[in-house]
Amino acid sequence: MMESQLVMQQEDFDQVLAVIQKLVRDANSKGVFVVDKAGQLVGEAGELQGIDSTSLASLTAGCVAATSGLAKIVGEEEFPIHFHQGQRDNLHMTLVGDRMILVVVFDERSSLGLVRLRVKKAGAELAKVFEEVRKKAESEMHSASPFAEITDDDIDNLFND
Repeated sequence: MMESQLVMQQEDFDQVLAVIQKLVRDANSKGVFVVDKAGQLVGEAGELQGIDSTSLASLTAGCVAATSGLAKIVGEEEFPIHFHQGQRDNLHMTLVGDRMILVVVFDERSSLGLVRLRVKKAGAELAKVFEEVRKKAESEMHSASPFAEITDDDIDNLFND
């Protein structure tokens, strides 16, 4: 089944931005990115100006997809948290809801424990925002349908003549 495209209004985007800007401060991270599982960048915050965020988003989605395949091989549904440690920078990726990925880039100014603690709270806040976006989209899609007010009785009555 193909998932519908995520359509965010400005106020939804502002909420996402506020959460990730707070996460940058609270986790003492270099940058935070929200990416959908299709590899599209949804939002970014932090000091990582000049980074190729389009490639970061695409590669993040690919990494999560590959790891999901590994999880299934070993009998897990998914690995919701990913951590990559480098010489200077580290990446912490976590799944938010069923279609978003929260990526935190941090260095020695922070710690994995602090990042995990702050991501847990921010992830819950983002999950609420994206659930509201989904609900609004479903509601608008249903109310915009020309068939929304037609009932089964209407159809039966039409063909009973």
